[in-house]
Amino acid sequence: MGFFNNMKEPVFLKESSNAKEQLKLLKDLEPHLNAEGIKILKQDIKNLEYGITGEKKIEFELKNSHMPMYVLHDIYLEDGDLSAQIDYLVFTKKLCFIIESKNLYGNIEINNAGDFIRTTEFNRRKKKEGVYSPITQNQRHMDLMKKIRVNSKRNLLTKSLSKRNFEESNKPVVVLSNPKTILNAKFAKKEVKEKVIRADQLVKYIKDTYKQSNRIAISEKDMLMWAQSYKDVHKDSVKDYTKKYEPYKVPTNQQIVKKVVSHKSEDKFMPIMQKAAPINKTNLYEELKTYRLNKSREENFKAYTIFTNKQLEALVEKMPTTKDDLLAVEGFGETKANKYGLDIVRIMRKYS
Repeated sequence: MGFFNNMKEPVFLKESSNAKEQLKLLKDLEPHLNAEGIKILKQDIKNLEYGITGEKKIEFELKNSHMPMYVLHDIYLEDGDLSAQIDYLVFTKKLCFIIESKNLYGNIEINNAGDFIRTTEFNRRKKKEGVYSPITQNQRHMDLMKKIRVNSKRNLLTKSLSKRNFEESNKPVVVLSNPKTILNAKFAKKEVKEKVIRADQLVKYIKDTYKQSNRIAISEKDMLMWAQSYKDVHKDSVKDYTKKYEPYKVPTNQQIVKKVVSHKSEDKFMPIMQKAAPINKTNLYEELKTYRLNKSREENFKAYTIFTNKQLEALVEKMPTTKDDLLAVEGFGETKANKYGLDIVRIMRKYS
C-alpha cells in the first residue's frame, strides 16, 4: 500500500505507439510507386512525422509535470461500428483529461461559430482553408468512452450514476503542439476557448482544472484502477497502411499478365507482355456516390448516414467483393453490411 501513498510523479501505463512502425512501412514503399503515388506518399509521411513530433512534445510536458497521475498513450477503442484513436488519456485523482494532439502548420483562427480556419503563406501568397474541428473529433472520442464506460456497469443504478457523472469527471482538450502556430480565438465562444490550448500551457491547464474541480479526490489505488479499465479495453489497431497506394504501384513481373503467342521462327516462342487493365477509380467513385445519394433520398436520411466520405475512400481502397470483405472495412458493421452490403458488393465486383 505504500506505493499508493507516495506517488509524486506521472506513470505511463502505455507509452508505445504504432506511428513509427507505420512511418517505416511508408518509407519502404516509396521505391515501388509511380510519380503520382510518391507525391501523395511524401505528403502523408510529412503529416505523420508532424504528428509524431507533436505527440513527443506532449509526452515531454507530461513527464516533466511532477504530478501524480497515470498516462495512456495511443489508445484505440471500438464498440460496434464506432471507433476512436485517442492520443493521450491522463488520469488524476479527480479528473481524466482526453488529449487530442494537433501539430498544425500555419496559423489557426477559431470564429464565433466554432469553425477552425488555417492560414498558410507560400511565396508571399496567403491561403485560407477550413480544417475539421479537433474539438468535434475529441468530443466523439469522449462519447465513445462514455458509451463503453456506461455499458461496463452491471445494473441500472450504476449505469445511471456513471452516465450522470461522466461529463463532470472527463475533460476533453485539444493541444496545439507547434510552437510557431499563432492561435487567434478572440471571437470564439468561452466554452470553445477553454478546450484549445498550446503545449506549453498543458501542465498549468491540468493543475488549474484539477484545483477548480469540486469532485472528491479518489485514492491512488482507485486512480490506477480507473486508468487500467481503459487500458484493458484498448485494441491493437490492425490496419494495412500500404493498401491506399495500391493503384500507384509500379507493376512487377508477377503483376503483368503474360500472353504468349506462338511464332514459328527457329522453333522459338516470342512472349508478348500486356499489363492488366487498371481500375477506373473515377467511375467507381461516381457510381458509389450516386448509389449513396439515391439511397439517402429513398430512406429520407442524410447521405453520410449511408456511408461517410471516409468510408467511401475505404471502400475504394479495400475493394470488398463479399460481405465478409465488407465487414473488414472500417465503419461497416453487421447492420450496414446487412442493409446495404449486397448493393455495394455488386458495384465493387463490376470494377474488380
